[in-house]
Amino acid sequence: MSELNLQEVLDFAIDLAKKAGKAISDGQAKRFTEGTAAETKKNSADLLTEVDQATEKLVKEAITAKYPDHAFIGEESAQGSESVPEGGCWIVDPIDGTTNFVHGFPYCCISIGFTYKKEPVMGVIYAPFLDHLYYALQGHGAYLVTAQAPEPRRLPLAKPTPLPSMRQAVVAMEWGSDRRSEILEAKLQSFRRLCGDPEDVEGGKMVQGIRSIGSAALVSASIAAGSIDVYYEIGTWSWDQCAGTAILREAGGVTVGSKAWTSKALASDSMFGTVPPEVLMGRKYLSIRAIGDTPQESGRAAQKRLIKEFYDAVVEFDPK
Repeated sequence: MSELNLQEVLDFAIDLAKKAGKAISDGQAKRFTEGTAAETKKNSADLLTEVDQATEKLVKEAITAKYPDHAFIGEESAQGSESVPEGGCWIVDPIDGTTNFVHGFPYCCISIGFTYKKEPVMGVIYAPFLDHLYYALQGHGAYLVTAQAPEPRRLPLAKPTPLPSMRQAVVAMEWGSDRRSEILEAKLQSFRRLCGDPEDVEGGKMVQGIRSIGSAALVSASIAAGSIDVYYEIGTWSWDQCAGTAILREAGGVTVGSKAWTSKALASDSMFGTVPPEVLMGRKYLSIRAIGDTPQESGRAAQKRLIKEFYDAVVEFDPK
């Protein structure tokens, strides 16, 4: 990657994320003081705001001016048929967690991902209302900066612990904006199996807890930090996942795609741990945190075992 200065790309992205974060903060202040109307996307759970559009415009214009030869995929301008090029590509969600933003719930962020040679190599996530900045560069680790701890702290924040089974896992899942009956039934079945007592629920895993945070990027950042163990999502897009995937990978985490792709990856050391376009653009994601080694099992082997255990429990469906 000597032909592209990725450290410069990261520094630029961090500065841009902070500027976008200020635009997001200012936009919310305006919403609550002036009552600015918001457009509705698909339903009340998936809102598009004028701040979303303005923030993407700010980010895209800055990137185009600095890197005119790079591709750009953004939530507000995407057509749904984009592909990941071989060269530099910015994949951006101007406000990840739009519903949270609209309701004043602070778990929303600007998510700036960057791919090179078709894989995520850099990610920056900035949550302005929390003042949390997460960033990573391939081969250089992942870090968190907060107002309380302004010196960068390497992720995960503590030494990775073992994860003997799904019973000890805190899992992040979302309801999503597609609430059709067949989708809800698949999700309810997955929730039932993950939460259920195996003595009473067939296939029950009895996970320790399930969380719905409302921001794919911040969930991935939490996986990187080690505060969430597993994240499962169907229906999100590359801009929701790219930056977070780059960050959690640098923190020792793993992201896989569909059950079919994952089955192949689990049998291939060269595939496992990679995030090719088939995964990044595939809209089916399962991420798991770094896991500590034990005398009986390496952390990598534990990740594979738990991914298989998780996928045995959930019902996969194709997003619309």
